[in-house]
Amino acid sequence: MSEDVKDRPSCRYEDTSCSDTDCNPMSLWTKAQQLQGDALQQVRAVYGEHFPIEVRHFLAAWIEEKMWDLDPENPQHEQYVTGLVASLIQELEAKANTMTTEDLFLTKLKLIEAANMFRQRYSHNPLSLFRIIRHCLNTEMKLVQQVENVALGRGGIVGPGLSLLPDSNAEIAQQLEFLRRRTQETGEDLRKMEQEQEAFALQYHECTKLNAHLQHLQTQPQNQQNVELEKKLRRQKEMLEQMLNQKVAGLVQLRLTLADKLKETITHLNTLQSRVLDDELIRWKREQQLQGNGAQFNNNLDNIQEWCESLAEIIWLNRQQIKEAERLKQKIGLEPPGVADILPNLNNQITQLLSSLVTSTFIIEKQPPQVMKTNTRFTSTVRLLVGGKLNVHMTPPQVKVTIISEAQANALLKNDKMAKGEASGEILNNTGTMEYHQATRQLSVSFRNMQLKKIKRAEKKGTESVMDEKFSLLFQSQFSVGGGELVFQVWTLSLPVVVIVHGNQEPHAWATVTWDNAFAEPGRIPFAVPDKVAWIQVADALNMKFKAATGRLLTEENLRFLAEKAFRGGGQQQVGDYSTMMLSWSQFCKEPLPERNFTFWEWFYAVMKLTREHLRGPWIDGAILGFVRKKQAEEMLSTCANGTFLLRFSDSELGGVTIAWVGEQTEVFMLQPFTSKDFAIRSLADRISDLQHLVYLYPDIAKEQAFGKYYTPFTENQPTTNNGYVKPLLVTHVPGWGGPAGSLGGGSYPPTPQNMYQPQSPDPSVTRDTPSVASAVSDSVSSI
Repeated sequence: MSEDVKDRPSCRYEDTSCSDTDCNPMSLWTKAQQLQGDALQQVRAVYGEHFPIEVRHFLAAWIEEKMWDLDPENPQHEQYVTGLVASLIQELEAKANTMTTEDLFLTKLKLIEAANMFRQRYSHNPLSLFRIIRHCLNTEMKLVQQVENVALGRGGIVGPGLSLLPDSNAEIAQQLEFLRRRTQETGEDLRKMEQEQEAFALQYHECTKLNAHLQHLQTQPQNQQNVELEKKLRRQKEMLEQMLNQKVAGLVQLRLTLADKLKETITHLNTLQSRVLDDELIRWKREQQLQGNGAQFNNNLDNIQEWCESLAEIIWLNRQQIKEAERLKQKIGLEPPGVADILPNLNNQITQLLSSLVTSTFIIEKQPPQVMKTNTRFTSTVRLLVGGKLNVHMTPPQVKVTIISEAQANALLKNDKMAKGEASGEILNNTGTMEYHQATRQLSVSFRNMQLKKIKRAEKKGTESVMDEKFSLLFQSQFSVGGGELVFQVWTLSLPVVVIVHGNQEPHAWATVTWDNAFAEPGRIPFAVPDKVAWIQVADALNMKFKAATGRLLTEENLRFLAEKAFRGGGQQQVGDYSTMMLSWSQFCKEPLPERNFTFWEWFYAVMKLTREHLRGPWIDGAILGFVRKKQAEEMLSTCANGTFLLRFSDSELGGVTIAWVGEQTEVFMLQPFTSKDFAIRSLADRISDLQHLVYLYPDIAKEQAFGKYYTPFTENQPTTNNGYVKPLLVTHVPGWGGPAGSLGGGSYPPTPQNMYQPQSPDPSVTRDTPSVASAVSDSVSSI
């Protein structure tokens, strides 16, 4: 077994139900070769130019040993797969070098050719080859299991993970391989047709010469010799005309067959292109949009580029073949009566396919920021997926960027062009030239220094604000292919962008963007979104957003708490009652919460920001309950030991977290909320360490166990700073609850005047039913 096996990721599944013989992966290729009839044909059909059957045969044991327990969708396995593909190429070359006998010479060449092809095609995208191989193994397994009548659920011959492989990639590769073979066949048909036409032309010329000779003889004296010669020439002419008629019938048949084949190829191309562009590319764009809300992005754009390039190549070849067929037809006009010439129509169809492919593959690889602040630098990258194959880079296209309003985006989609000079703002550094990167075979342009200088806003209606208004960046270019034969004007729109001029507009702007990213429907009118959405969908969006920002998903209890807050409930709803309820855009981010001067989204956004910036570690550990109502916190703590505490997000303070704890008389106290400003001075963990009366994190975890790893280490001998000053240590102290940590004097601080600490609640009129205690920060200067 080779060295790299020890580093292999372990299998996610186990199957203890199969016998040793069934589970032996080495038996798969042997069993596949023993298949009969249609099943064997299906095994042969799955292999092709993308993965030759010879490679499967000569590296059978190696392939089956390595491909077993890897999940291609697991990002952790990517590095291993890269090494695996490199090893496959080495194994292939090593195997080829062992083939020294004359009878294996052609096989040796085939394996070397395959190794070179793998290196060229898959070095930058090893996962693609890995998926193709897995698909081939998967197909073999299914066919063998069908024949052996083995239940698919048992795991059978191959590792169980293998049967779960999505076949989309390999199916597309198979269809492309089929279309390549079809195109080769029609190419051969064309050559045959040309040869037949040339032979016909020669015979026709002979016939013309015979006719001329006969006409000449008729002007000569009718002696015996001339009569005999004329008879002979007439017999030759009849034979020649008979042969010509056969040639004509053959040529007409060849033309009709070729036209039918080309028509069928275009139908297949249309179906496959629709799958790549309307399914795979649209899915990629949707996932890119959801990434804006924090979803994990499975970026398979290199795969999609490979498919699009293959389509471009096949379409271009078929287009050339149609034009060649038309040229041959013009050379010799043989129109059978009642049969329409479909070539011009096929030419239109194939050109339309190419146009659709080119315009759809001009895409934004890296989106501009969706919340865009004026006079702030931003970046974006645009890529043409078929640029390399169509040699667009020979005359590099220029790309121009403008910002347009929602109404302008609508008009653009209706008319397919922009009114000249129309834009909704001014962008600096908004032009760039596409470059071809040889190593990655990508034609793209990165805008690294764009800046929005001015923005022209639409008139507002009703409760609309500037943070509700959506714009989009329009990327435009023009280029030609085929030596100027076809000129394409391409454009693409970015995801919706909200333009702000001040940081305090950011929360509401993100509400607009989050709602749009989550609930935009495919093929919508720009940038229409539903006004009401089922809570279950809103909960998914909030969960995705919170996980991306803070590192941990929300729990069912957290989401129930958020539903109560969003719907302004008082905790009276039963579990699950909210899931089908519709939450409106207004409830989400327009209407203030009861007795508050902020909205649901502003509250949620502030909590998320605070957690991301200051509470991430303890939140991931589960040390912060956070989403707990005040009354619920009191009930939870009332039965706990003295000194038990929990952390909850404040209802009254935006981006505030409060500590609730139980005192000696089972009375529950709430510390005045801490905000980002407080944690910038001293962290949450250090503040909890400072407060000696906090002993157990709810329900009964020693606070050192929960927060100890986040404490800032303290040494008695504090060094002086460069300027000679002694650095003070700030300690949190709650008047009336004992002094700070014992190492600093253990409560020896003089009592602090209470009137120094005014409650910071934004709404002091709100009555508190729980004692609220203000904390203080003492400066302790130690000269030790």
